[in-house]
Amino acid sequence: MIYRSLRTLAVSAALFAGVTAASSAEELSFAHFVPPQHTLTGSVIEPLQEGIANEVGDDLTIRVYPGGELGKGPLEQYVRVLQGVADIVWGLPGYTSSQFPKTMIAEMPGVIALGEPGYPAIWRSMDMIRDEFPGTKPLALWTSEPNIFIMKDKDIRTPDDLKGLKIRAAGSTTAAVLEALGATPVQMPAGELYNALQTGLIDGVVTGASAVTDFKLSEVADSYTIGAPIGRLTFYVVMSQARYDGLSDEQKAAIDKYAGEYLSESAETAWNRVAEETIAGLEADPDKTVITLDADQAAAFGALTIPVTEEIVSELGAEDVLASMRGE
Repeated sequence: MIYRSLRTLAVSAALFAGVTAASSAEELSFAHFVPPQHTLTGSVIEPLQEGIANEVGDDLTIRVYPGGELGKGPLEQYVRVLQGVADIVWGLPGYTSSQFPKTMIAEMPGVIALGEPGYPAIWRSMDMIRDEFPGTKPLALWTSEPNIFIMKDKDIRTPDDLKGLKIRAAGSTTAAVLEALGATPVQMPAGELYNALQTGLIDGVVTGASAVTDFKLSEVADSYTIGAPIGRLTFYVVMSQARYDGLSDEQKAAIDKYAGEYLSESAETAWNRVAEETIAGLEADPDKTVITLDADQAAAFGALTIPVTEEIVSELGAEDVLASMRGE
C-alpha cells in the first residue's frame, strides 16, 4: 500500500513538472533529520555542494535543512521529495521496508563480504531495483559498516545471550535476524535510541558503530560486540526527478558528474572511518566492554542469521538480485 501510494505521488509530480529547462540560477533544498555535525554533512552534502560549485558556480546551489526542519518524521523522507517539500532527501530504506525489499538485500547477513564495500553491489544491481525509487533520481546509495551489538548492562557472546532481550532494529531485515537469534525486535527512529537505552525501554541496538558517535550512544551503552554476521544498513540520497528534469543541461551535467558511485563511495568511506575511530575509542575506554568474536563464535551466529537471507530472498523471488550483489 505504501509503495503504491508513492508511485501515485511520483506520477502526479511528473505531470505537474514544468517542461521548460531552467535558464537562471537555481537553489535546491536538501532535507534530513539529523544534526549538522552528523557524518552525512562532510561525506555527502559538502562534496555535492562543492562539486556542483566547481562545475557551474552559483548557477546551482544547495540549501540544507538539517534536524527535521522541513518535517520531523524520518519515515516520511521519501514522500517529502514526491510532494515537493524538499528537492533532495536522505533516508534509510529500512524505515519504509515494504518499499525497498530488493534494495535491502544488500544489508542482509552474508551478502556483502566482510571488509568489502557495499555501494558497488547496489549500483551493479540498479537495473533490478530501479523501480523501488519511483519519481526520483538516486544520487547516492550505500551501506554502513557491518552492524554490531550496542548494549546496556548486557554482554553478548553467544546467540543465547540475546534470548528475551528487546533490541532495536532499523527495519524488517534486521528484525528478522533478531527474531532468528531469539531477541524481540523493537523498531524506532535513530533519534530515539539514546533515551530508549537510558530508560531501559530497550536492552540494546543493532546498527553500525558510527551511530555510537553520531548519536552519542556511548553515554548510555557500555558493552559492544563486534564480528557477528548480522548485516549492515542501507542509505539513500534521492532527488525529485521532476525537479531534476526542470534544470538546464549544464546544471544536470553538474549533478550527474558527482551523483552515483562517486558520492556513494564518499559516504561509505566516511561511515567506515567513523566506525573504526569509534571502536578504537571504545577499546581504549576502561568503562566499556568491547567483545570481538573469534571465527567459531561468529559462526554460531551465522548458523542462525545466514538462513534468514536465503529465506527472504526466496520469498521475494529475487535470487538474481542476490547473485548480482554478491558479484556472481
